[in-house]
Amino acid sequence: MAYKIDPAKCIACHTCMGACPVMAISVGPDGKCVIDPAKCISCGTCAAICPVAAIAPDAK
Repeated sequence: MAYKIDPAKCIACHTCMGACPVMAISVGPDGKCVIDPAKCISCGTCAAICPVAAIAPDAK
């Protein structure tokens, strides 16, 4: 199960990008981060480091 970033909560600090061990996070067109579910290994590092709790497991 991959993780997903809630764009309404994301403050575009990009902290999660530097924390992702597999570089599954990039900056979207709106400047906020997005996670590539094909690359995400579901380690939870991004969710643990996000200062505004904008990242959670994707229920899909």
